[in-house]
Amino acid sequence: MFRIKAIIFFSRKRPQWLLCCHPSITSFIHKNPSSPPLRFASTSTQNDQAPEVRRLNRKITNFIRTGRIEDAKKLFDKMTERNTVTWNSMITGYVQRREMTKARVLFDRMPERDVVSWNLMLSGYLSCRGYRYIEEGRYLFDRMLVKDFVSWNTMITGYARNGRMDEALSLFNRMPKQNVVSWNAVISGFLHNGDVKSAIEYFERMPERDAASLSALVSGLIQNGELDKAAGFLLGYVEGAGGREDLIHAYNTLIAGYGQRGRVDDARCLFDQIPCSPDGRTGNGGRFERNVISWNSMIMCYVKAGDFVSARELFDQMVERDTFSWNTMIRGYVNMPDMEEASNLFGKMPDTNTLSWNLMISGFAHMGNLELACDFFQRMPQKNLVSWNSMISGYEKNGDCEGAIKIFIQMQAEGEKPDQHTLSSLLSVCAESVALQLGMQIHQQVTKLVTADVPLNNSLVTMYARCGEIVQARAIFNEMNSMKEVISWNAMIGGYASHGFATEALELFGEMKRLKFRPTHITFVSVLNACANAGLVEEGRMHFRSMVSEFGIEPRVEHFASLVDIVGRHGQVEEAMGVISSMPFEPDKAVWGALLGACRVHNNVEVARVAAEALAKLEPESSAPYILLYNMYADVGRWDDATEVRLIMERNNIQKQPGYSWVDSSA
Repeated sequence: MFRIKAIIFFSRKRPQWLLCCHPSITSFIHKNPSSPPLRFASTSTQNDQAPEVRRLNRKITNFIRTGRIEDAKKLFDKMTERNTVTWNSMITGYVQRREMTKARVLFDRMPERDVVSWNLMLSGYLSCRGYRYIEEGRYLFDRMLVKDFVSWNTMITGYARNGRMDEALSLFNRMPKQNVVSWNAVISGFLHNGDVKSAIEYFERMPERDAASLSALVSGLIQNGELDKAAGFLLGYVEGAGGREDLIHAYNTLIAGYGQRGRVDDARCLFDQIPCSPDGRTGNGGRFERNVISWNSMIMCYVKAGDFVSARELFDQMVERDTFSWNTMIRGYVNMPDMEEASNLFGKMPDTNTLSWNLMISGFAHMGNLELACDFFQRMPQKNLVSWNSMISGYEKNGDCEGAIKIFIQMQAEGEKPDQHTLSSLLSVCAESVALQLGMQIHQQVTKLVTADVPLNNSLVTMYARCGEIVQARAIFNEMNSMKEVISWNAMIGGYASHGFATEALELFGEMKRLKFRPTHITFVSVLNACANAGLVEEGRMHFRSMVSEFGIEPRVEHFASLVDIVGRHGQVEEAMGVISSMPFEPDKAVWGALLGACRVHNNVEVARVAAEALAKLEPESSAPYILLYNMYADVGRWDDATEVRLIMERNNIQKQPGYSWVDSSA
């Protein structure tokens, strides 16, 4: 809502420079093309300029438009004659890149400035975050000999965007005369800062409103969760104005807002109130009728709600579709997932773009069909960073470490620089495959190429912890300082627990709670595992109870498996059976495996038989429970029972897996 843009409009026919710091300004200009306050002529008019200066000015403007700021500056420095347009063009380039120090150097060097020069600097400073930028903008504003609407509105918008509404209102009240853009800026400011009441009050006090005023109010109310109020103002404005020609944007915004809140029926009701042109085309002659955004917004509502039938029905009714229409439907089918229908639409799409290809790649990769994902990846006309990341992430999720690394090597060979997401996926590959050396090489890439954000640091901690480099994992964890989040704590606690450092895991868990981080179910899995490894039965029971009573976390099957392991290892096999009986869902193989392991340690063959039979039902082809039970019978000399187990295996054609051995009954 408050993204301030410095936009320069240049007319070849006459010197007309316009600086827009708010979308409403553009609306005002279109409605008031002859309004003097918003038209600025440079001090050197084009009629007085030499043709060469005009030509070079156009060249500088073109360099800036195409992102070639260095070339623009070189040409600027070579010019022996410059006018205000030349200086303003160069300042515009730096302002757009937020390079305010360079813009200020040029501004201070200008032999003569016009109001556009000042407004450019105001817009630049106010578009940057930070107290000093706002103060520098205010410093220039106070020294302007001539201020226009743009000057005042830019300052008001900047203050509002940074939450300084008192100063924004002070300037608003000091303006010699407010225009509709000034009012819109204040109203948007209130909404940006969550003050709905004041926004509505100022909206109702406006001497005149335009469609942009209503759109700003509707959009802001939606962002503050006030959809019903937004709808009330929109429909009330329609009734009062007696026409809706300029309101299609507000209608589209409200449709999208309903979709975000899952109110699909309300969205469809509003959509149906917008007439469709007789020929089915969109946006003819400026009349109030559905445009492509209306259709796309409604289709997106259905897609978000998972109603793909209704979404497709609307999509098929569209006479004119844009790329967004196609990609919305393709994304919906990818998320279902229905890759067959996604492929059908992709094949019919008249103009695919990079997003279309990336959706197909990520869809097939997510389903584990890396062959087709790779086929789309190789055929796409132009890859971007998302394309490479989708492939690497696909290989990672499918456990193909070698494939992920190959794609990464190809990515580097083709000159595409990795970002945090790329490197995080690669670190996850290293963690899953316990590839420490490769992980250390990726860590070097992190140091050289990017600034590690929180997710990337979490991936580093996880990788080192999984690979057993606990000291290095803790060092990175400690360096995160206040950046730590729950995932960071879980990674470090889990690393300690899985490598037998139970004391350290439990101490870190205590510190986590002291610092008011709320544990998750993953945290408690690691904590309970630490208790199991250290034989801390009573502490394990206590943490299991606190998980429910203190943190409101419903135990999952993995928590019950850990509790069974804790009490079972300590010889309390009957209690372990009681834990299993109390489970609100069916035990899985981890639960029965923990019980069977405890029975093996404590020679409880009767309970072991129950656990082994349960495991055999869950994994009928696995020989592990049979062999473990056979060996337990053999250990206590119950050879008849051992032979029975062996016969059951032969009868069910269960082959002994590598790594398990029989106790020789003839010994």
